[in-house]
Amino acid sequence: MTKTSTTAALHTPQYRSVFALGLFDGQVVIVTGGGSGIGRCTAHELARLGAQAVLVGRKPEKLQAVADEIAADGGAASWHACDIRSEDAVVVLVQQVLAAHGRIDGLVNNAGGQFMSPLESISAKGWEAVLHTNLTGGFLMARECYRQWMAAQGGAIVNIVADMWGSMPDMGHSGAARAGMVSFTETAALEWACSGVRVNAVAPGYIASSGMDNYPPAAAHTLRAMPQTVPLGRFGNEAEV
Repeated sequence: MTKTSTTAALHTPQYRSVFALGLFDGQVVIVTGGGSGIGRCTAHELARLGAQAVLVGRKPEKLQAVADEIAADGGAASWHACDIRSEDAVVVLVQQVLAAHGRIDGLVNNAGGQFMSPLESISAKGWEAVLHTNLTGGFLMARECYRQWMAAQGGAIVNIVADMWGSMPDMGHSGAARAGMVSFTETAALEWACSGVRVNAVAPGYIASSGMDNYPPAAAHTLRAMPQTVPLGRFGNEAEV
């Protein structure tokens, strides 16, 4: 898998899996934000390991493109366009996945988005938009997968957060949302363990992903300086997550 973008100089497209083929044979796993970035890469890996990857996102053309990539690689993937910030839409989405596949073994809560801004310049609307995407949407997805399937059948939920410990300058809204998702993960892991549901969070550090293409040109200098703070001296890449 390779990814070409305006941040190509930051990408390290080499990919090596450490997992055995067939690890997820027969399982159905939902990946939100599956049309690009870490979600796309996660869906490819799940399908390669035998899972039916169910891609969720807001842009059908992106989801179809990733599903086609997976099919070309010999994997199985379907997709559903959905705004996970809408409670009603999420309820229907999970119903549709169960109707199509009969089970939901896993959920990767990967969808997210933010914009760079100092705190004093963030409007209430901008703040709420980031929290709804990065926190509320993930909660709704997890809740409905639990209510409609996992409460009785068990399963696994992985919430993709961020390395917000120690602050997230110019992304305070995202840091607040990710901290909330970590707390949600801890509570869900405790409350849902009795149903055989494992809930974990993964907090990537600085990752060179297609999401960087959405940042304004003024952010280029900051982005290129960031690897200097990483012991390895480089960004991580999507496949490493």
